[in-house]
Amino acid sequence: MTIESQAMLAGRTVLVIEDDYFIAEDMACQLAANGAEIIGPAASVDAAMALIEQTERIDGAVMDINLQGLMAWPIADALLKRGVHFVFATGYDSASIPARYAEIIRCEKPADPNSTAKALFG
Repeated sequence: MTIESQAMLAGRTVLVIEDDYFIAEDMACQLAANGAEIIGPAASVDAAMALIEQTERIDGAVMDINLQGLMAWPIADALLKRGVHFVFATGYDSASIPARYAEIIRCEKPADPNSTAKALFG
């Protein structure tokens, strides 16, 4: 990551929501290595919703939109309700995402941690 990305992530809590173990682990490790405190990863809608409810401070989130065959729109709505900045890290194209999330940045998988940090906190 760049020094700029490290500065953006330092001391921030980031919720990672991804059902592919290797992608989740890679993203969490890269974000943590650059100063982010990782929450999760959560691999299901239920797990993510529980973390959102139980975690007092969430500065940002990186989320896949299909978790174990379920669309993650309830998670997106919960994050929006809390005012948490988040990005979609997905293979889905923009046309697959409901219009109500048009302002949410979509990072193509595999999501680059530099781009993700900038999208979240830049």
